[in-house]
Amino acid sequence: MSMGRVEKDQARVHIRWMIRRDMPEVLHIEQHSFEYAWTEEDFLRCLRQRNCIGMVAEHGEKVVGFMIYELHRNKLHILNFAVHTAWRRAGVGAQMVAKLISKLSSHRRTRISLEVRETNLSAQLFFRRQDFRAVRVLRAFYEDSGEDAFLMEYRFGNEVAEDMEEHVNRIAQFEEN
Repeated sequence: MSMGRVEKDQARVHIRWMIRRDMPEVLHIEQHSFEYAWTEEDFLRCLRQRNCIGMVAEHGEKVVGFMIYELHRNKLHILNFAVHTAWRRAGVGAQMVAKLISKLSSHRRTRISLEVRETNLSAQLFFRRQDFRAVRVLRAFYEDSGEDAFLMEYRFGNEVAEDMEEHVNRIAQFEEN
């Protein structure tokens, strides 16, 4: 194993608000992560909303990941989340999720939710490892491809909602992985 790889395995990142100057690096990560990538206009339109927040994960001077999420009364909703291809499986995504989880509380925002494409197995497994659970299948959720999505959710203190149990069996094939 090379020294570079060892260093990358425990990549510590600084997570901060996204600023305009980050946009070229964020767009680069986005375009290399998704077939149906957001455009700069998509990012800006979203970030102009009062309840929409952009964060980046920085290693040294380099942006290696980002997340866009919405603040709702009782939950955070992840709209977009990606890690630079060269920095995957180095703990960057887990640190970003941990940052979001730290914003939850038992009396205010108690959940984090997101939709994941049915074909995006790596994202499903990643969020599963972060203690998210698939709670529902959203049929033909994506307009660009007509693809279904899994609605995944993390709950504060990781308590399982009563209504989650019945859904787990329907999509148990990826829950077991």
